[in-house]
Amino acid sequence: MGYTTPTPVQIQAIPALLQGRDILAAAQTGTGKTAAFGLPLITRMLNSPRQRSAKSVRALILAPTRELAAQIDENIRAYASGTSLKSTLVFGGVNINPQTAELESGTDFLVATPGRLLDHAGQKNVDLSGVEFLVLDEADRMLDMGFIHDIKKILKIVPAVRQTLLFSATFSDEIKKLASGLLTDPVSVEIARNKESTLIEQQAWSIAKKRKRELLRDLIVDNNWDQVLVFARMKHQANRLAEQLNTDGINAAAIHGNKSQSARTKALAGFKDHSIRVLVATDIAARGLDIEGLPHVVNFELPNVPEDYVHRIGRTGRAGVPGHAVSLVSPDEKELLTAIERLLKRKIPLEVASGYEGEVPEDIALDNKKRDEARAEELRKMREARRAVRSRLQKAGKAAPAKPAETESVAKSTNPEDRFEKKIVGRTRKALQSQTAQEAKKGSPRKSPQPRVRRDDDNFGNRIDYKPAASRSRIRSKAGSWSGEPVDPFAPEHQAIFLPQSMPRDDHASRRVRFTREDIAEHARSFDSRKKPFPRRTSNIISTVVTQDGPASARFDRSRSAKRFESVSSNLPPGMKLKFRRR
Repeated sequence: MGYTTPTPVQIQAIPALLQGRDILAAAQTGTGKTAAFGLPLITRMLNSPRQRSAKSVRALILAPTRELAAQIDENIRAYASGTSLKSTLVFGGVNINPQTAELESGTDFLVATPGRLLDHAGQKNVDLSGVEFLVLDEADRMLDMGFIHDIKKILKIVPAVRQTLLFSATFSDEIKKLASGLLTDPVSVEIARNKESTLIEQQAWSIAKKRKRELLRDLIVDNNWDQVLVFARMKHQANRLAEQLNTDGINAAAIHGNKSQSARTKALAGFKDHSIRVLVATDIAARGLDIEGLPHVVNFELPNVPEDYVHRIGRTGRAGVPGHAVSLVSPDEKELLTAIERLLKRKIPLEVASGYEGEVPEDIALDNKKRDEARAEELRKMREARRAVRSRLQKAGKAAPAKPAETESVAKSTNPEDRFEKKIVGRTRKALQSQTAQEAKKGSPRKSPQPRVRRDDDNFGNRIDYKPAASRSRIRSKAGSWSGEPVDPFAPEHQAIFLPQSMPRDDHASRRVRFTREDIAEHARSFDSRKKPFPRRTSNIISTVVTQDGPASARFDRSRSAKRFESVSSNLPPGMKLKFRRR
């Protein structure tokens, strides 16, 4: 493998791992973490061989991103070359069937992302009951990406007795909390926390945001940089920057979470074999990227989190090879640069990019104008194609009739009342035309449903203004007899205020209504008071109370119904209705 001298994290972690101890390690990228757990795990498996069974796993390695998982699997395969040990890689974004077939015969090392691992476990494609070693690489990034719930689900599947290794860039409070539930008497390893490599030459340019693209182009072309990793904050910014660099004649590609796995793999392979000169990436997509001998890293935009700056520039200056990190700092990013310097406890040389003041040059502005015009032309063609499709469907009789002339001129009217009235007309006609088309399609008019038979005694006291509801057939007939006049649905005659039906009980004497014995006897004629009490009405308004000797009484909450009805209805606009609604 070409290793001659172990790194600090390897010196501290490998002996403890060979002894079977749990490990909590904080180390930056490029410090040899993969070899720190991969080599001793291979040694322990070779010293205690186990027959590989179907769907079995001995060592489970979890990574937050596909690129990091692929990098770990590649390293494990290289370390285990010449042995009988097998490593399997599973992650999302690709077909699950080949992964299922590879897991069928079992594996020694399973490198996986949490989501796809749970998919395989749910489908019974993998058996995690025999896991001996559990490794969480870049656990801080897993927590940042919201994998904590997936990790907890996985911990319930793997055996409780195991050796657990947790690697993180920092010892944050969240990591310490996670480690307390995962690790047993762990060995703590902390290597150069939040320190950048001394082999990286750092440089910053002060420049206006709109001139960054021009400066980046000139840096790449004038200095003849043949391999550059550029970081952007947002996915759309990465796409746009890659497109602009290609316009400038610089072969570039973008990778981020919205790209398919095949596109990301192709872009990364092209970048490694130098067919792609510039790779534009977001922070999450670049996590785990290991490009051997990468000479240049450019921060097109500074990260919002200072620790991410260390992760970014850590892609270069690895394995003893010097690197170069350049940051393009706009005036609104000066505070971000100060926060990074505070974290690094050192000053980053900031120079003013002379010759890039003022407006954007004509060639850049012309390119931007051409790109905007091309997008506008593409949008225009798309709209014309949609109109052509609608026109063909309308001629073939497969679409609804065209909108009325009134609705077409809604947007042209400057009077709000005219626009509102014409919109109402258009919507009403559209509803009637749709109803007519549906009835004609069925071939026969729709039969009106029979109104539900209501018993008057069941509605006793339910509504103060109780009237049998109009049947749906009458409502439909009224809707069908549209006169052509504009209908305003917000007019008072089309409005109704609904009050809640149920009433709270109130025992106040002034709200009681006296009934005669004849009234009570009429209602209780079919009941035997010795066998069951007087029935309580389904209505919430009346609660019946019967006494043996004195005059019977029933409580009727008139103030909460009639009085409120009168007070509300007296203040309504002319024509507006007031109704009670059942609960």
